[in-house]
Amino acid sequence: MILTDEELKDLTGRSRKASQVQVLRFMGIEHRIRPDGSVAVSRAHVEQVLGAHVQTRKAAEVEPNWSAI
Repeated sequence: MILTDEELKDLTGRSRKASQVQVLRFMGIEHRIRPDGSVAVSRAHVEQVLGAHVQTRKAAEVEPNWSAI
């Protein structure tokens, strides 16, 4: 998903698009500029860069079938 305009303002502390892009570059957050000039930022990327814990599926633990021996 993509951050909303309000979330982008909260993240960067800026309301002007050019200033938001400058802050995103400084923070190392990848972003794209849409044809209408708005800024698109992936929520998952922001969580990864800022170190937020992302729930992932736990790999199944595999053990031998000892009863088969």
